[in-house]
Amino acid sequence: MISEGSCDTEDYSNGCRKFINLRMRNKYAVIIICIVALVIIEKENNIISRVSDKLTLRRTPQTEPPVPYNASSALVVMDDNSSYPEDMYAENGIQAGRKHILLMATTRTGSSFVGEFFNQQGGNMFYLFEPLWHVERMLSIGSSGTNASTSVWVYRDVLQHLFLCNFSMLERFISPPPQDHVTPALFRRESSKALCEEQVCSPVVKVVFERYHCKTRRCGPLNLTLASEVCLGKEHRVIKTVRVRQLDTLRSLIEDPRLDIKLIQLVRDPRAILASRMVAFASKYQNWKSWAVNGDVPIEDEEVKRLEGNCNNIRISAELGLSQPKWLKNRYMLVRYEDIASYPMQKAAEMYNFTGIPMTTQARDWILKNTHASTEASGVYSTQKNSSEQVEKWRLSIPFKLAQVVQKVCGPTMKLFGYRFVDSEQTLLNRSFSLLEEKRFIWA
Repeated sequence: MISEGSCDTEDYSNGCRKFINLRMRNKYAVIIICIVALVIIEKENNIISRVSDKLTLRRTPQTEPPVPYNASSALVVMDDNSSYPEDMYAENGIQAGRKHILLMATTRTGSSFVGEFFNQQGGNMFYLFEPLWHVERMLSIGSSGTNASTSVWVYRDVLQHLFLCNFSMLERFISPPPQDHVTPALFRRESSKALCEEQVCSPVVKVVFERYHCKTRRCGPLNLTLASEVCLGKEHRVIKTVRVRQLDTLRSLIEDPRLDIKLIQLVRDPRAILASRMVAFASKYQNWKSWAVNGDVPIEDEEVKRLEGNCNNIRISAELGLSQPKWLKNRYMLVRYEDIASYPMQKAAEMYNFTGIPMTTQARDWILKNTHASTEASGVYSTQKNSSEQVEKWRLSIPFKLAQVVQKVCGPTMKLFGYRFVDSEQTLLNRSFSLLEEKRFIWA
C-alpha cells in the first residue's frame, strides 16, 4: 500500500504517480463542487430576494378594511418615478371627462373579446391587457400558488399606479427586469393598440426577441417611459383583468380622488366556463376529463372545491356590486357574456353609456365586423340566432354528470345570474330549451 510519505523521494514508482494524480483529481473535484454550490446558493438568494421585495408590499391583513388614499403613504414613496412624468401624482383632482374603466372577469368568460370593444375605440383610449399576469407569476415563484392574502393588495396597488400611467411598480414584477425602463417581455403587448402606436414604437433591435411583438407595425422592445407619456395623453384608460377575484379589496382604489373609476364585472354560465377550460387548459383539467369518461365525480375533491370557491368569489363580488353601497354607487355594472354574444351592439352601447364615454364609429364598425351583428333598434332586443347558437355550443361538449356537479356547487351563483338548471341529458342537449332567464341588472 502506497502512503503519502513513501512518495516524497525523487525516485518514485508508477504507483506513486497514480496516487498523486488521484489526489489532484479529488482536490479539483472538491473545488468544482464548491463553486457549483456557491452558484446555486447565489441564484436561490436572488430569487428569494426578489420575491421578498414583492411580499413587502403588503401593508394590511386581509381582514382589515382597505386604507383610504393618502399621498404620503408608502405606496408612493416606495417607487422610483425619476423617469416618469413629474405630475404623475399631482393632487389636483380628476381631469374633467377622464374615465378609468376596470373590466373584471375570470378566465374563459369572453373578457378578451369584450375588452376589444374598448381597445378598438381609437385615439382617445389607453387599453391594457392583463398587466397583472406579471404580478401573479412573480408571486407564485417558489410556492405552490399565489399567496392570496398578499396578492389582493398588490393587485390593487399595481392597478392604481397603472390608472395613473405609472409603470414603475409593474416593472418590479416583469421578468427579466426591464433595463432603463425598456422591456421586450410585457405580456400580450400586441393586444393593446396604444402600446403599438408610432409614438411608443422604438427602433427594432435584431438581437432581442420579443414574444408579444406588435402586429400592426415593426417595433423594438417597449419603452415604458414612452408608454407612460402616451397613457397621459389619452382621455380614457381601460384595464382588463381576470386576476381580481374580490371586489371589496378595490374600495380604496375606487375611492381614490384622482380617479373616476367605473367597474364592469363580466360573468358567464359556470357550466360553459368549465367546458371551455377543459379544452383551453386541457393539461390542468385532466381529472375532470377523466371523471367525464370513467365515473362519478368525487364532490369533496380539491378540484371541485376550487370550482366552488371560484363561483362563490364571483357571486359575493356581484352581490356587493348590485347592493350599490355608497362607494360603488353608479360605479358598478354586471354583464352576462351570453347577452353580449347574442346582442353585441346593444350591450356595447349599454357599457359605453354606463362609462360615460361616447362610442366611436371605429369601435362600432369593429363590433359589426367581428360579430356579424346587425344594428339593433333602440331599446329593443333583436334576434341574433347565429350568435345564440355559437354561445351555447358548450352544451354539446360537457356530459350531464359534470353539469350536475357544477349546478350543485355553483347553484347560488347560477340563480343570481339567471342561469337555468337542467335535470337530464336530454334537456342539456335540447337547444330549444333556453338556459337564460331574461334578466336586467341595475347599474345606474
